[in-house]
Amino acid sequence: MTPPDSPDSPDSLDSPDWSDLEDEDELPPALGTVLEINRGSLPFELLHGEALVAVAAWGLGESGVTPVDIGTEWEGLADSGEPVVLHDCLCPMTPADFIAECLRESVRRQAVVVGVRPVTDTVKTVDGADALPTVRMGPDREQLLVVTSPVVLPAGVVAALDALPSDDMGELVAMLAERFPVVTREAPPEGRRVTGPEDVAVLEALTAR
Repeated sequence: MTPPDSPDSPDSLDSPDWSDLEDEDELPPALGTVLEINRGSLPFELLHGEALVAVAAWGLGESGVTPVDIGTEWEGLADSGEPVVLHDCLCPMTPADFIAECLRESVRRQAVVVGVRPVTDTVKTVDGADALPTVRMGPDREQLLVVTSPVVLPAGVVAALDALPSDDMGELVAMLAERFPVVTREAPPEGRRVTGPEDVAVLEALTAR
């Protein structure tokens, strides 16, 4: 998908102003959670000897974000007046400093900030509903992005939502982009999304120390 970059938002984003932080590298207060539901058993696949969900939780904590349980009531998150960082357990090796950078940008720009990776697979489309559909070349993959992690919601967006619209990151970003400014940031290679055990093995080799 191709999330838009900084459209004007139809919703008012009343939220705390953290622009007076003494140090621009200082991390504003934020809450965060690791998304693991509706992902089958893959979150419990082992990476460097730990479950993906545990690796992701460690990275979120190391970023300086305050972790909260996924079962926390949305109303409580909104009442906190803090941004919310959503970290997908299927992007377990997303660096903590990248998560922190996305948080700072979200607060600075008062926009949803989304980690993305370029599409590397060849994309094709299928025409026709008959028994012999026609396969055609799809859109230029250079114009496509894969939503990875994190998705950072500024406090104003959190307050404007009644609940998280979706726990699927791609679907969530598409829904948010209809209402709020969305900015994309290219995640580093180790922030890639895994879709199966083979991807986990590749990620483990990529991040071997």
